[in-house]
Amino acid sequence: MSKVRVLVGTHKGAFILTSDGKRDKWDVSGPHFAGWPVFHLKASPADPNRIYASQCSDWFGQVIQRSNDGGKTWETPGGGVKMAPGTMPTGESNNFKYDTSAETGKPLTTHQWYDGTQHPWEFKRVWHLEPSLTDPDTVYAGVEDAAIFRTTDGAHSWHELAGLRGHGTGPKWQPGAGGMGLHTIILDRSNPNRIFIAISAAGAFRTDDGGKTWKPTNRGLKSQYIPDQTAEVGHCVHHVAMHPARPGVLYMQKHWDVMRSNDAGDSWQEVSGNLPTDFGFVIDVHAHEPETIYVVPIKSDSEHFPLDGQLRVYRSRTGGNEWEPLTKGLPQSNCYVNVLRDAMAVDSLDSCGVYFGTTGGQVYASSDAGNSWSAIVHDLPKVLSVEVQTLQ
Repeated sequence: MSKVRVLVGTHKGAFILTSDGKRDKWDVSGPHFAGWPVFHLKASPADPNRIYASQCSDWFGQVIQRSNDGGKTWETPGGGVKMAPGTMPTGESNNFKYDTSAETGKPLTTHQWYDGTQHPWEFKRVWHLEPSLTDPDTVYAGVEDAAIFRTTDGAHSWHELAGLRGHGTGPKWQPGAGGMGLHTIILDRSNPNRIFIAISAAGAFRTDDGGKTWKPTNRGLKSQYIPDQTAEVGHCVHHVAMHPARPGVLYMQKHWDVMRSNDAGDSWQEVSGNLPTDFGFVIDVHAHEPETIYVVPIKSDSEHFPLDGQLRVYRSRTGGNEWEPLTKGLPQSNCYVNVLRDAMAVDSLDSCGVYFGTTGGQVYASSDAGNSWSAIVHDLPKVLSVEVQTLQ
């Protein structure tokens, strides 16, 4: 029988939840790295027991951890080198090295700050880890300030794909309320040279040459809080999702608006439809139904909790516009938690499982594609990320 492994990053450590294919009883392992914020854990599709974790604190800095046995034991590749937050990586002794110039030779030194002034690029933390689809030693990392890095030696060393920040719009990027994090990385199974990324608050970008050059993919986005509401960059994209079988179709949860692209991000159309509010952070796609998508609406950009205190996942079976609330097993009164951008995942079992974690420390699971829910665990620290593995 298949097994399921749920990887949970929290504000005070990492937890690994395991079950058989029935998904009705769960074993909980953790906290791993107790006391440390763990922003993201993700396993390699090429080696399910290879798991990478981003461990970071404002006091001790950034560390990448690696497990080769499904999370039972961990090691720190590169000898435990730490990068203090707020510093610009330089030299060969650091795991993460910002490139100081684009391929054109132009310096990459500043970006726009909240007040419109220029601010030096800093290294603060790794928001997201995306292992290669084919090589367990190759991983992409999305960092704050906005940049994408790659390792090809199992996280011993990291090098920036500098063409992204070297794009001509780089000096115009500015932080969102949560910082200027590159939080979404999607690898295209049908085209190994194509990668999609998203940055808050610069927007969505795509490369078709393995990361050498990048193009903004924000046409059709409209953001009322920036001077040019339809600008090429400057949009606060919260998350992007894609079904592997349809790499040309993307779904986006933006700072207001749920969006869809049918042309690999070249253009976007709003599909918020009958949602009670179209503000939220997370979006994901059913494992077997590419037109079935999930969001968790939040009241507003200033009130990050469910409308009317009712925790509801909304599902569309038509790729957007037509939405239904999924409430069975979820609290429908006095619930004021949030679901962060990397805190939802789906498994690939025949009866698709959906999982999400909350800022209140609950991890909810549905073994029937969202029709009903139950809490795997209560009272964890604030959940920052949720990923799931389907193991044979």
